[in-house]
Amino acid sequence: MNFLAHLHLAQKAQSSLLGNLMADFVRGNPDGLYSPDVVAGITMHRQVDKFTDQHPIVINAKQLFRPPYRRVAAITLDLVWDHFLALYWDQIEPKQTLPQFVHYARQQIEPNLYYTPEKFQELNEYLWSQNWLIRYAEPEYMSDVLNSMARRRPKLVNLIGSFDDFILHYSRFSSFFWQFYPEMITFAKTQTAKTTLLNENK
Repeated sequence: MNFLAHLHLAQKAQSSLLGNLMADFVRGNPDGLYSPDVVAGITMHRQVDKFTDQHPIVINAKQLFRPPYRRVAAITLDLVWDHFLALYWDQIEPKQTLPQFVHYARQQIEPNLYYTPEKFQELNEYLWSQNWLIRYAEPEYMSDVLNSMARRRPKLVNLIGSFDDFILHYSRFSSFFWQFYPEMITFAKTQTAKTTLLNENK
């Protein structure tokens, strides 16, 4: 769900925005199914997810949710990180506004949708036209997103209550973001270095 963060980190890593955004819609080994740069983007997305899930700050952040909502905390946290990234974008990227970045990302992705998974194409019908990535900065919009997910998938009904915990501990989550996200940027840049090294050794 953290679409904005994955796109931003992809840019930091000089990685495929398309591959990073659609990775959750690709199962198994993508080699041979897409171009090498898109495959590398899918791989980076998976590495970012792994790094995130194992990070001590993320583990601590999950504890802020009450027990009934902790099971869906990972999903809510994806939105939490995107919320603060959108909210504080001008501090993180002072040379490029969020609307400018979103416009750039859309230009990189939409022309290539024809060979991507159908569900990913459906996502793109709403992601750009409804300004999801920009509206993530609005807590009320996050509530709408979580409610919509819960309605579509009854097993995720606790997402609705998890929003209350996000609001209750808003300042703590903000603090966690500022501790965690700079490390994610550093991690993304190390992926750039690894890709460069691999290319040089070919």
